[in-house]
Amino acid sequence: MKKKLTAAALGLALLFTAGLGQASASSVLQSTVNKTVGIPYKYGGTTLAGFDCSGFTRYVYKKVGVTLPHSSKQQYQKGQSVKKTQLTKGDLVFFDTSGSGISHVGIYLSNNEFVSATSSKGIAITPINKGYWSSKYYGAKRVLSTSAAKKVGL
Repeated sequence: MKKKLTAAALGLALLFTAGLGQASASSVLQSTVNKTVGIPYKYGGTTLAGFDCSGFTRYVYKKVGVTLPHSSKQQYQKGQSVKKTQLTKGDLVFFDTSGSGISHVGIYLSNNEFVSATSSKGIAITPINKGYWSSKYYGAKRVLSTSAAKKVGL
């Protein structure tokens, strides 16, 4: 399991660093991802001491120069809607875990997996179409413009 998390962390690092053209930006993003996988869940958390879901997405996106609000519902108001079949690396994916609308957010990786702060496992990589999350999926948003995505290697 630890090997899978390490490989996934490195994959996420590459996701956000490919094509940046600057060693310092690349190392900052790789370091960010490597530091976050496995960090425990903390309600309201926005730091390496612990994250909640929107605190995590906000933290990661800030490292690539994008400011997001600290609320999954507010983050859903940003960007362009994306069909589930058209998800690309870096898209924000949203879930209804409470039965009353958006209550969870993560970052889509690839191969139907996303990374998010979960109350049970902390920062974890999970399948989007299997198990718990498959029935909770709400929608997705592409926050980065095409040119900005290319700039950060997405």
